[in-house]
Amino acid sequence: MSESPDRTPLPRTFFDRPVLEVAPDLLGRTLVRNTDEGRMELRLTEVEAYAGAIDPGSHAFRGRTARNAVMFGPPGHAYVYFTYGMWHCLNLVCGPEGHASGVLLRAGEIVEGADQARPRRRSARSDHELAKGPARLATALDVALSLNGTDTCAGQDGPLALLTGTPPAPDRIRSGPRTGVGGEGAPHPWRFWITEDPTVSPYRPHTPRKRRLDSSRMTD
Repeated sequence: MSESPDRTPLPRTFFDRPVLEVAPDLLGRTLVRNTDEGRMELRLTEVEAYAGAIDPGSHAFRGRTARNAVMFGPPGHAYVYFTYGMWHCLNLVCGPEGHASGVLLRAGEIVEGADQARPRRRSARSDHELAKGPARLATALDVALSLNGTDTCAGQDGPLALLTGTPPAPDRIRSGPRTGVGGEGAPHPWRFWITEDPTVSPYRPHTPRKRRLDSSRMTD
């Protein structure tokens, strides 16, 4: 019999570390999403790190704006953005306050509340595809801009929270280039995933677009 996931909430100190430490350490953790319909829980299986001022792929590379202000801390808050005029993406802020960095939640397995997610993700061919990719994850969990700035360390009864869960063994964690990131940030091996997990999204390299978009920064 497999061991039950640890229900202990992750403290703010967990997020108050360098982004490249936090990102792989989020794998296997449990993301809690409380909605008006009920509680949902997701086991994180794929993430990407974005390192602010030193990372050309980050929304915060050129400094603070109204859009990215949440990334500058405090750590443990949610950074939600809208991309391509149709999708939301969910990130977790980490690192010391004042130094913007965050982790994009790319994929996971919905372990509680899948009945809520299925009507939002009617194109999913199985439950493994409900949150397979950052836009799909946000859609399945009913994540919108109203959650931007949510404190995930405020308790399990809030809209978002992180529990200790069951981290994978180190030899099950893989890393590689981030999906869809171009320019100088393209080579960074800052995408982390649990190997052979069916919920992990396929890698896609950056493809230049004909019109100017945020396609090189923290997107699906």
